[in-house]
Amino acid sequence: MKTTFQSGASQGRLASLDALRGFDMLMISGGGAFLSVMGGKTNIAFIDAVAAQFHHPDWNGFTFYDFIFPLFLFMAGTSLSFSLRSGLAKGISKADLAKKVFKRMLILFFFGILDKNAPLDIFDPAHIRYGTVLGRIGIATFIAALLYMNFSWKQMLFIAAGILILYFAALMLIPAPGFSAGDLTFEGNLVGWLDRNFMPGRLKQTTYDELAMTTQLSATCLTIFGCLAGDLLQKRLPVNKKLSQLALMGIVGIVVGLLWSLGFPLNKHLWSSSFILVTAGMSCLLVVLFYWVIDVKKYTRWAFFFKVIGMNSLVIYLLCRFVDFGKSSQLLFAGLYNHLPEKWHEVFNALGGLALVWLVLYVMYRHKIFVKF
Repeated sequence: MKTTFQSGASQGRLASLDALRGFDMLMISGGGAFLSVMGGKTNIAFIDAVAAQFHHPDWNGFTFYDFIFPLFLFMAGTSLSFSLRSGLAKGISKADLAKKVFKRMLILFFFGILDKNAPLDIFDPAHIRYGTVLGRIGIATFIAALLYMNFSWKQMLFIAAGILILYFAALMLIPAPGFSAGDLTFEGNLVGWLDRNFMPGRLKQTTYDELAMTTQLSATCLTIFGCLAGDLLQKRLPVNKKLSQLALMGIVGIVVGLLWSLGFPLNKHLWSSSFILVTAGMSCLLVVLFYWVIDVKKYTRWAFFFKVIGMNSLVIYLLCRFVDFGKSSQLLFAGLYNHLPEKWHEVFNALGGLALVWLVLYVMYRHKIFVKF
């Protein structure tokens, strides 16, 4: 773990990227849980509708909670483009940059296995889950880095589009043994069959795992699209032109993804091509919004809360796995919220846990401790 090889460009680190990353990690590290438990507490239809967006669909379908991890993959690509361009501008060779990203991939892969398997039994590899969130980020950034350093913007766009089309064609035209071609059910899809037969270790749902190897390529397209967005942000173009091009990318991604979903449903478990395009488009529009408000209009004070989280995003991801902030919140604050109606206890306990998470990150921020993998 180092404090080097972090996103940055010659014109300086974009505060909007840290804030958006922080917003995303807030949802992962307690914000999503807080909003979820608000459901059914207020009898306000809007709040209940928001709470319902923080539950994953069983199979097909889409909620805002499905967007959280894709947004992080997209942001990983956006930050990566800044890091690579900065490194190349400093005279660092492509080979050396590739080695750094490869080393980062290995570190993330290790921590991902530790995260999903704690307590980790290294003497029983057959029951280790190898498909992980951090591993997916590491592999995606490594592939995207190689593409970014060796292909043009248009070539990367065509490569990503080609991957999504081939992925769609494979699922529609190649039948899993015992099932018909185009079967996209939980039991009969080709992705699950491939992972059951060729993915080592344990699968999350025994016969399926959305983070296993087969969905990696389609998921990597999000990081490729993030690289393309980051590259546009760094071009010497008028701000309005940058924003309009990024907004157009976002809108096109959403529209094409929704149209594609008529034949290839939005499905986070399959990381379907339509799902990738819709979430990439949404990510692009959020980048536009945060960049315009924070870096262009300079409305920065409100973003400090998110920036504190975004500067140590991967640290807090691991910390939330190994530190029970919910239990800590109960020990510290139950004496206060126990006087409220019982239905509100879990709400204020979740809020207390979220406050503790942010406080830890704020202390790190004040002491300039920024851990980068």
